[in-house]
Amino acid sequence: MTETIQKIVEEIRTNHSFLLTTHEGPDGDAVGSTLALASLLQKTGKDVVVHYRDPVPDLYGFLPGSEAVLAHIPDRDFDIAFVLDIGEVKRAGEEFCRFGRIGKTINLDHHLACENFGTLNLIDPAAAATGVLVYRIASALGYSFDAETALCLYVSIITDTGSFRYSNANREAFTIAGEMIECGVNAWDVAEQLYENQPRKRLELLARCLPTLEIIKGGLAASVTVTLDMYADTGADAELTDGFVNYPRSIKGVEVAIFFRQIAEDRVKVGFRSKGKVNVAVFSAALGGGGHHNAAGCTVDGAIDAVKARVYALVDDVL
Repeated sequence: MTETIQKIVEEIRTNHSFLLTTHEGPDGDAVGSTLALASLLQKTGKDVVVHYRDPVPDLYGFLPGSEAVLAHIPDRDFDIAFVLDIGEVKRAGEEFCRFGRIGKTINLDHHLACENFGTLNLIDPAAAATGVLVYRIASALGYSFDAETALCLYVSIITDTGSFRYSNANREAFTIAGEMIECGVNAWDVAEQLYENQPRKRLELLARCLPTLEIIKGGLAASVTVTLDMYADTGADAELTDGFVNYPRSIKGVEVAIFFRQIAEDRVKVGFRSKGKVNVAVFSAALGGGGHHNAAGCTVDGAIDAVKARVYALVDDVL
């Protein structure tokens, strides 16, 4: 792994133009790690473009560089493309996958089942977040963290560790977060932005979601559901459902939480979360999805009730 980092450092030093991207529906690690890497590259004199298939969620709009993320890739050549936190390259979207004007691709990820699609692949499931890999590269470059880069990196780590509540919150994650605070990050300001700044529509949507709570398998699993009607009633969108799955997971005795999110009349996104004893990647893999031990997901065709019945049968068999 050290050898791969050194090769990445050499590519950064010897190339000039960089394209950065991440997965659809970007979360805190996706946004924080890409913007941290973009900041690092720009401050070392590189030409950097950041492209996301989907817009930056409003929740992360306070991060430096978020306003410069492009919806479309400029028609030009790039020496290097960094693809971060993606699992499988198709999650970057069709535009990136069709784009051919790239010299080399570097894949940075911490998902266990990540594809080795890059010219260089830095994949470490022991890393708490993809931002940790950016930190390791920055350290190998001898980069001195400024407050802006540190803020993006801190957010990638705090969000992917659930504010250091999840099992991936290891010593390295705490150490890096502490260093970022020393570089100027205000922990309370970040917490306020992430957790004390919710739009009213999110709470209205949550109020409709929580009554859908279902407890199954003798209390070992629980689910909540968001339907198209709930979006219509509240004016909310899918972006505001981030974290809803944590409510059933918080119930005493529940080992597996499931979040059903209707995206069409006959299509449902299903998210799985585990407290650690159950590998929920087994469920998503059986349904054509992906993920890792404690967090996984998939998209299933069918009406909401039919999809729920199918998922419950699978959970019942496995548990």
